[in-house]
Amino acid sequence: MDRRLLENYPIEIDRYDEMLAAGGELRPHWRALIDQLQHLTPEMLRRRAREVRDAIAADGVTYNVYADPKGATRPWELDLLPQIIAAEEWQALSAAVAQRATLLNAILADVYGPQTLLAEGLLPPALIFGQHGYLWPCRSIQPLGGVHLHMYAIDLARSPDGCWWAVADRTQGPSGAGYALQNRQIMARALPDAMADMHVQSLLGYFETLRDSLAQLAPGTDDGEAPLIVLLTPGPYNETYSEHAFLAHTLGFPLVEGADLMVRGDMVYLKTIGGLRRVHAIWRRLDDNYCDPLELRADSALGVPGLVQAARLGNVLISNALGSSVVESSALHGFLPAISRRLLGEPLALPSVASWWCGEKPALAYTIENLDKLVIMPAFSSMRHEPIFGYLLNPAARAKLIESLNAQPHAYVAQEWVRLSQAPVLSRSGEYRLMSRAVSLRIFAVAAADGSYRVMTGGLTRVAPRQRKDVVSMQHGGTSKDVWVLGDGNGVADYAFDVAELVTGAPRRRFDTVPVPADVIRSTIDISSHAGENLFWMGRYSERAEKLAQMLRCTLQRVNDVQADSRETLQTASEICAGLGVAMPSLATSSRTLRPSTSALQQNLMSAIVDRTSVISVAHNLRCLHQCGYQVREHLSLDNWQALNRLPSLVTELPQGGPLTHAAALAMLNNVIGACSGLAGHALDDMTRDEGWYFLMLGRHIERLTHVASLFARFLLLPPPRQDIALAWLLESASSIVTYRVRYRRMPEWLPVLHLLIFDPSNPHGIAFQLRMLQTYATGVAPHLSLNSAEAPAQLLVKLESFELKDFDRDSLFVDDANVRLLQMMHDVINAVSAISDELARRFFTPLSTPVSQGV
Repeated sequence: MDRRLLENYPIEIDRYDEMLAAGGELRPHWRALIDQLQHLTPEMLRRRAREVRDAIAADGVTYNVYADPKGATRPWELDLLPQIIAAEEWQALSAAVAQRATLLNAILADVYGPQTLLAEGLLPPALIFGQHGYLWPCRSIQPLGGVHLHMYAIDLARSPDGCWWAVADRTQGPSGAGYALQNRQIMARALPDAMADMHVQSLLGYFETLRDSLAQLAPGTDDGEAPLIVLLTPGPYNETYSEHAFLAHTLGFPLVEGADLMVRGDMVYLKTIGGLRRVHAIWRRLDDNYCDPLELRADSALGVPGLVQAARLGNVLISNALGSSVVESSALHGFLPAISRRLLGEPLALPSVASWWCGEKPALAYTIENLDKLVIMPAFSSMRHEPIFGYLLNPAARAKLIESLNAQPHAYVAQEWVRLSQAPVLSRSGEYRLMSRAVSLRIFAVAAADGSYRVMTGGLTRVAPRQRKDVVSMQHGGTSKDVWVLGDGNGVADYAFDVAELVTGAPRRRFDTVPVPADVIRSTIDISSHAGENLFWMGRYSERAEKLAQMLRCTLQRVNDVQADSRETLQTASEICAGLGVAMPSLATSSRTLRPSTSALQQNLMSAIVDRTSVISVAHNLRCLHQCGYQVREHLSLDNWQALNRLPSLVTELPQGGPLTHAAALAMLNNVIGACSGLAGHALDDMTRDEGWYFLMLGRHIERLTHVASLFARFLLLPPPRQDIALAWLLESASSIVTYRVRYRRMPEWLPVLHLLIFDPSNPHGIAFQLRMLQTYATGVAPHLSLNSAEAPAQLLVKLESFELKDFDRDSLFVDDANVRLLQMMHDVINAVSAISDELARRFFTPLSTPVSQGV
């Protein structure tokens, strides 16, 4: 890094700079990093920054932006430079965060219990009961272990004098811890030497405590196994769904939606493809009022009916406890110092930004009088509007705001305007240089089983976009930084940390030091019905995309071939493609035959590659494949996920300036075919042979059988001369051309091709082989399950064996009858695999509708 970049770094004198002191010199805890970066050339910096972006893309780290015209999902953004916090400063800050989490947990216990704070006048009743965050059905519920707030996050701002101030408390379902861990994994690859030299403290302890605490606080199990902990997500359209999937995968928790759970006999169960399995703990990322349509929001389609009653009886641990969002209100800030002295017997260590709840008349009067110096915030987290900076208001807007304040004073909080600190970021435009951006720090704490709080030794720094200096929001284009807390070199280094340790380490039971055998050895994995369905369709879409790409490739290769045989083959191929649903141009009359226009045919083939609006296109199938894989990410290895995540980018839209070129289209198809083959390899080598794997393989074999049978059925309808011309195309479309050439070493002929694609039990792309594989997986989908339609493949194999290859000789007396019987069998194969698919959907993928016996 050139020192000139540091010299040109902009400093605002009215803001605290995280890297430079007031005199412009480096702060001591930044010196080691800057010394290392000074030895990097601009090109080396550019490469490191590119590696960070590539890692984010490969890992599929995204953030969903609501109402984004460019599309909801965008890649997560991470700056190459971390935020660095010295060990001494962190020690005091983490202790203050732990104290604040303890205080908020105590407030929750009081407002849902004896309500002493209300009786003593330390909290205004209107502040608690006047918001949607207070859930009346949860009154008097005693959470397991006495912990309401299992996970806590706090947003901090640093004022110009260097002091930290609490801006917002996150108690509903704090987000960001997963992003912090992903940031750390990426930075450990980008700047490993700097992390090692500076003794950056590990994030591992936070997640270990989280996993063990949920397991130890969960209700006991009857079978001696470890408790089942699930992560409840609103679904893939939630803004932080990527984080939910990552955390579930990292910690080994099933990722579930409300439809995957049910309450029976006041117990919560996970609907797996093997039946119901009791759930002992729910880590919810779903807002609490949506969690139970029976007792909370009746219009919620995301929750689990009966969940509140299950929690009331102590049959399930819910983290955070339902109703925890009530203490997110920024209106509480002004009351916390007195409450801390009352409940904890000590002063509040981490001050909040000066706040005035307008529900009190003196506070309202002060707010209106000093509007230019204040920021107007919603009083309750259920209210969705942006902060209003008083100094930015024109007279008309100011008058309108004052009118709103007087009309609904309880709905507003005024806060002192704190100028956010600034930190260096690496510019991506032109020559790489350092720029300053406003930043906010989010710190995370987790409750241990004894009720004490452990603070993550790191966090998530959010960086404001260039045009915003006072509000940091990922919804408005903000980026992020890793947070490096410096240590003394005795901790576990994240650059040597394998996240798999979190999964392989079994949760410890209540205060046990030696794990029981059931914790160590388990032969089953809980596959929810939702996950099983997505794995099944992941297999189908993968095979469908690959087979369509192969068929389009061998057709497109013949478009520019002027030889007569190729023209006839192209005519036949276009008819078969049209019969299989690929949009084809209408046929134009010529002097000898009906031929499609070459240019129109090529244009339609291109559309079948890139048109995402058509269900019969490579792009559409890749997008569906990615969506299915996205929802079962916790079941995929990192390599498998990265391979899957690259697929949608392999097919791009038609360029604005004109059609896709012939060579570019072929290159796209080659990449897609290679990537889909890679996914098949991951399925065979990387995935555990559990029930989910069986469903994935069933999907693949059902789709392959459907494709080959449909392709051959269309081919059988052609007259023999046209069949003979298109035999090579047929072999290529069925991925069998190489096998044919190696085995027969001559031009394709009818009988050898027929045997290879239909009757050969050793050809993995042939009907006979696929029927045997389908029979294996259909009967072995799980040891204790069976399918009524599982016998169909065996019956079809018997029928297949009744054919005599010699009957298909063109000179045979029986050739017509044999062709008719084979055509009918192709339809029977298509119908049989469709019946298996439908039965799988009915038996395993739909919600249970019949009562489940609970015994007597």
